[in-house]
Amino acid sequence: MSVVHRLAAGWLVDHLSFINQCAYEICDSFAYPGGVTIDTAVTATGDCHATSAFAATSSSRDGPGDAIETERKTAKARYMFREEFFDISKPHIAAALEAQLWQGYPEVNLSEKRKRKCVFNQGEVDALEYHSKVRKLIWEGTLHLVQEGLKSGFLHPTTEELSCRKNVVPGHIGCGLAELCEMAKQFPAVNESDHQAVHVLDDETTIPEQDLLSCVTENSSNCAKTVVLMGQKYLVPPKSSFLLSDISRLQPLLNYKKKYDVIVIDPPWENRSVKRSNRYSYLSSWQIKQIPVPALAAPNCLVVTWVTNRQKHLRFVKDELYPHWSVKTLAEWHWVKITRAGEFVLPLDSLHKKPYEVLVLGRVQGDLKEAFRKSEDVLPLPEHKLIVSIPCSLHSHKPPLTAVLAEFIKPDVKCLELFARNLQPGWTSWGNEVLKFQHVDYFTLLQNE
Repeated sequence: MSVVHRLAAGWLVDHLSFINQCAYEICDSFAYPGGVTIDTAVTATGDCHATSAFAATSSSRDGPGDAIETERKTAKARYMFREEFFDISKPHIAAALEAQLWQGYPEVNLSEKRKRKCVFNQGEVDALEYHSKVRKLIWEGTLHLVQEGLKSGFLHPTTEELSCRKNVVPGHIGCGLAELCEMAKQFPAVNESDHQAVHVLDDETTIPEQDLLSCVTENSSNCAKTVVLMGQKYLVPPKSSFLLSDISRLQPLLNYKKKYDVIVIDPPWENRSVKRSNRYSYLSSWQIKQIPVPALAAPNCLVVTWVTNRQKHLRFVKDELYPHWSVKTLAEWHWVKITRAGEFVLPLDSLHKKPYEVLVLGRVQGDLKEAFRKSEDVLPLPEHKLIVSIPCSLHSHKPPLTAVLAEFIKPDVKCLELFARNLQPGWTSWGNEVLKFQHVDYFTLLQNE
């Protein structure tokens, strides 16, 4: 389970465990001597199933009545996500006030901070006021969850014996997915009448770029698959589907003709640091409003949007974006980032960056009878919850929400993630880097049989 502890304040989540629940096993099945047929699949369970039946082929020197004895063998290669990407043993910035979270955290007088800094712009003032409202909830809730994590041994104080592995990403992993989506604008536009809405994966497949960018790619089997794109191999979980495109090429997702009960959105928000670093493209508020959420959402759809700590963005989601999509805001949760020792990764009262991010949750408003029917046997969304986890050191790799949302949605619902950078079993994912963290080099070979 990705949820390690569940308390009234929220959940302590093991992000790495969630990824590895898929237990990616690559199974190569082959037969000989009368020729070789190889069936490759990546299964999410310990059982490896051939994706197609083996058919023996005879050589030209065999007579019509000759039978060829064959023996079938299976080789397994098990892959797990690399642990070093979650090896956050120390805070990014040390803070004297929070040497250890569980020793207690005094209140900080925000007015005193204002005295020490002469000029605050309006954005900083808004951020301080918001922080003063939520800091007690965040600190106390995190404290209780961390204490449980320490008791169970999931969290533990740092020692000199802990490894100092470098989470260096090999340079060849970045194979230009976003650039590929930019190049795709030269392809003919996909329209609503295009009949091919889905490309179903078979065995390990090298997919023509135009096919991948013009329709939803689906793995409908119970086994995971591998795809090769521009010479790079990616792992695709079972029962998952994805569309690799930018926001100007969303029509294939609409052609997929599915309505989703959960839509999670992680927009590339515009801010000064993004502009300076040129690390990834960003969207304006106007562009984000153009995302066709109403066309993708089922009645009473739960919409979850990740928001930076910039109050301008938070107000935009609640006051403009959700009303534009006919979504009623119901809750505001926080993702709190901690080290393996249970400390905040950044000082809680830092004026620059906070150790938490905001999630705004709401439901699509529509037919009241349909909404009531959909909400039966589902708990109402609490106004505030914490998701506490050791973050991934890879930029913008958000924690999974599947387990924490389970009690607020019905089983077997259809889920969609927009601006995704990785895939999840049972989910449809869209984004211009949707396969980014599925690259095989983010995984390590655990065993080979």
